[in-house]
Amino acid sequence: MVRVVCLLIGYVFGLFQTAYIYGRLHGIDIRNYGSGNAGTTNTLRVFGTKAGLLVLLGDIMKCILAVVITAVIFDSSHPDMVYLLKMYTAAGAIIGHNFPFYLKFKGGKGIAATAGLILSFHPYLIPMGIILFFGAFFITHYVSLGSLLVYAGFMIELVILGQLGIFGMTQALLIEMYVIAGFLTVMAYWKHRENIKRLLSGSERKTYLTHKSSGAEKTAEEK
Repeated sequence: MVRVVCLLIGYVFGLFQTAYIYGRLHGIDIRNYGSGNAGTTNTLRVFGTKAGLLVLLGDIMKCILAVVITAVIFDSSHPDMVYLLKMYTAAGAIIGHNFPFYLKFKGGKGIAATAGLILSFHPYLIPMGIILFFGAFFITHYVSLGSLLVYAGFMIELVILGQLGIFGMTQALLIEMYVIAGFLTVMAYWKHRENIKRLLSGSERKTYLTHKSSGAEKTAEEK
């Protein structure tokens, strides 16, 4: 039951669709512009760097807050599985971000929310995530590539840390946590399947922090 509660806590926080709300405040549905994705990258391209950073912060913080609340509630009553419960909560937040019921399950791709997971889960995960994402982004300007590398690195490092005993859980609980993380990784790669095709063909769109796309034109690109 506690696992379901954590999933629900996360999902409720994940429903705060920062990009969609920002777009509505400016008179548009962000899902009808640019790539059609309700996330940081599309907001940056349509509205510019400031808007992209605001959406990034909002999507990161909603996952962090959900995970912190879970830790506060369950740390004393379930100390032997608090990391597992954090993972359930973060999974709920990412699912809520990707599939918000009130937007007909059309949300974002969950990368900023995943950044919130990495930042709030354990300090050991943070350096690798930063290096992988920003290293790939500043070298190639492909947000999708950085995002995919972060997920791969996160999954590998999580298993290594778990097997080293960092999370203080039994092997059964660790395997359960790995399964959830694996599900999130597969979902992220599935959500980026079109990006992967374009990366392989060399047609993926690059993203820059110094200018934006025209927000006045709709496009089917990257949908």
